[in-house]
Amino acid sequence: MDIHFISDLHLCAERPALTAVFERYLAGPARTASALYILGDLFEYWAGDDDLDDPLNTRVARQLAALADAGCRVFFMPGNRDFLLGADFARRAKLEILPEPALIPLGDRQALLCHGDSLCTDDIAYQAFRGQVRNPAWQAQFLAQPLALRKQIIAGVRMKSEEAKSEKAAAIMDVNAASVAALLHEHGFPLLIHGHTHRPAEHRTNVDSHACERWVLADWRDENGEAKGEVLVWADGKLSRQPLY
Repeated sequence: MDIHFISDLHLCAERPALTAVFERYLAGPARTASALYILGDLFEYWAGDDDLDDPLNTRVARQLAALADAGCRVFFMPGNRDFLLGADFARRAKLEILPEPALIPLGDRQALLCHGDSLCTDDIAYQAFRGQVRNPAWQAQFLAQPLALRKQIIAGVRMKSEEAKSEKAAAIMDVNAASVAALLHEHGFPLLIHGHTHRPAEHRTNVDSHACERWVLADWRDENGEAKGEVLVWADGKLSRQPLY
């Protein structure tokens, strides 16, 4: 059966059309897959698993669980927006949380999966922020605060992030070639699949005399901000992109 890869949906209550695209996907094309890998940023933000009673969060968890019940294994790798998603959500949604990076078999090949933000090493300020918020001690301290306060803090961080991105050169927010090469070398030159950059493409490169492929997943909005999904599908020994509307 097919294997599906998606990332960067950025689901939130303010984008109901996007949620609708995702729901149609889960009830339709995803049912043909043996496994679905969600490589981060499923949600626009995640304040903690104690927010599971939020209507959107409950709805998404319920529909992912239905997909799992239909026979598709669901895997989730935290992104830079939903790195606080934890065991309670995983249990409710019947999914498995993956470490980053994760190496999986893909036919007779190996595929290395990551969200992608760890490879954007030219953005020094972001990497410092990433190191802070991925620290377990920081996360425990943050999650100890009231949910309402956490949401306020996240809203402020998101606003500052958008302001900072508008002042950064586009190249800084893309992956660093040396970081990609180092990761591929470390894991034996597998096929690499990641999201985060919102720059869907297939890259072929040579690393230490090894021909390597890097597939970048699409985000789920077009250039006008309208809802439009895409899934990367492994079927019949090859990868292809399938648009979703």
